[in-house]
Amino acid sequence: MSFTPYRDVLPSGLRVVTVETPHLHTALLAIYVRTGSRHETPANNGVSHYLEHLFFRGSESWPDTVRMNAAVEEVGGNLNGVTTRDHGYYYTPLHPAHLRVGMDILGDMLTRPRLTDMEVERQIILEEMLDEVDEKGRDIDLDNLSKHLLFPQHPLAQKIAGTRDSVSALKHAQVLEHFAQHYVTGNMVVTAAGRVRREEVLELAERAFAHLPRGPASSETPPPRGAPGPLLHFVTHDESQTEFRLNFRAVPEQHEDYPALQILRRVLDDGLSSRLPFEIVEKRGLAYSVHASLDGYHDAGLFEVEAASAPEKASQVVEESLRVIAQLCDTEIGEEELSRAKRRHRMLLEFSQDSPGELAGWFGGTELFRTPETFDHRADLVDSQSAAKVREVARRYFRRDNLTVVAVGQRKGLKALERVVAEAPGLP
Repeated sequence: MSFTPYRDVLPSGLRVVTVETPHLHTALLAIYVRTGSRHETPANNGVSHYLEHLFFRGSESWPDTVRMNAAVEEVGGNLNGVTTRDHGYYYTPLHPAHLRVGMDILGDMLTRPRLTDMEVERQIILEEMLDEVDEKGRDIDLDNLSKHLLFPQHPLAQKIAGTRDSVSALKHAQVLEHFAQHYVTGNMVVTAAGRVRREEVLELAERAFAHLPRGPASSETPPPRGAPGPLLHFVTHDESQTEFRLNFRAVPEQHEDYPALQILRRVLDDGLSSRLPFEIVEKRGLAYSVHASLDGYHDAGLFEVEAASAPEKASQVVEESLRVIAQLCDTEIGEEELSRAKRRHRMLLEFSQDSPGELAGWFGGTELFRTPETFDHRADLVDSQSAAKVREVARRYFRRDNLTVVAVGQRKGLKALERVVAEAPGLP
């Protein structure tokens, strides 16, 4: 292993993860916080994302945001923030010799923000949300639609940015309350990866986050099982293509079935020689691209297949995708294909050792929810999967009653799509 991860807890309770990779010439700082749209209510939906925007409006030591950004950029950095459904993170690459600048600014942003210009940011967020809706204000975002169908009446169904109504109604007091509850020592992880030294990182983190109040980690209510499938939710939208996503409820990363799911994902979509791109794109020309992915939380997981096609071909693409998936339930993967998936998995994990961002996410982001395993351990778990085990896991999750489909597009071909989803051909 060409890197060394360390986990430390400061006297305040703040966790600090340092991943020393002396062979690299760059560094990255990332601050992870366990708050997102699943930690909100319908009344304050969007407040985590709103806070993310407001942090970049300046802090006590850096009230001038132009100077704040310029200071980071002068040492090779670029301040960024991301909000997801279950966490958020703030990060910047840096030259390793100037770690202090980035740590001080991120620390001040997240512990002593000014939280001003709320009305300006409200307008920016409302503009940003237009990407997810049509001209009538209906949601046309596949991810939002999928989560709403999969997790009804659960916080995971809430939009990350909130709704137009919830964001328009958010008050400054609600923002302050959310900040005070979630931006506390037990709910954050400071991470440094790249050509960094553990001792320096600990010293800088303790100084930069000295104003962070003590507090516990956030908690979440696990999502219940949804209604049995197959289910289809279709939104009419006058576009040249119909977009759709097939969803199967699965398990989180730490579950014993997850390594087999990783192999299934690679067999289905890991380059043009893998099954879905070959059968749907290369062989039949039904779509320009098709992708399979795993999306996970610490208490739930999803296996997703996404594509877009001409409206009249949508039912064919879904039918062919289900046929390819069903083959994995019926027949064991051949030894050559299984070995290729395992080799690719290990190689790409090795490639991650050259990316401070990948290392920070693996060890720092995971630390928010559980103790992360090493890359070697994850690769060994995948290598230990037999063809019989992979088929067993495929049959467990690729079932008709576990299938939900969302689609956005013209009504042309809708009847055929409804028939294909209802029949879910080939699935057990």
